[in-house]
Amino acid sequence: MYTITTIDDFLGHKALAFAGASRSGRKFVNTVYRDLKKKGYQLHPVHPQAQTVEGDPCYHSIAELPPQIGGLFICVAPDETGQLVRQAHEAGIRHIWLQQGAASEDAIRFCDENSISLIHGECILMFAEPAHWLHRTHRWCWKLLGKLPE
Repeated sequence: MYTITTIDDFLGHKALAFAGASRSGRKFVNTVYRDLKKKGYQLHPVHPQAQTVEGDPCYHSIAELPPQIGGLFICVAPDETGQLVRQAHEAGIRHIWLQQGAASEDAIRFCDENSISLIHGECILMFAEPAHWLHRTHRWCWKLLGKLPE
């Protein structure tokens, strides 16, 4: 399980790989991409078919990423997550965030077995500061309900 320290460690990396943004820019995950960029993160989009994502040059695989990547944010269908987690491991990426809805048992187990720092089931926008009032409210509600990581 992860703690707030695990979350802070992930968010402390300003150079992040980002898997799942769409070429059209119309998915929720593109909103996450734009928000993290506004917060100062250097995002390196990974998309097997795109040349650019949100105007940024795109990497076709995790193996193509530059070496300074601190973590990988994933927001894809769960059946694609395991492959991305394994590629991240091969590339030496040891911090992974699986956005809500992206987790698979296979990916979680792989991270556990390979000492990869993993966050899943949490929305990154609740924790990446400065958080929008809506995400701060969500975080407050989770704390009230005892669901917020400690």
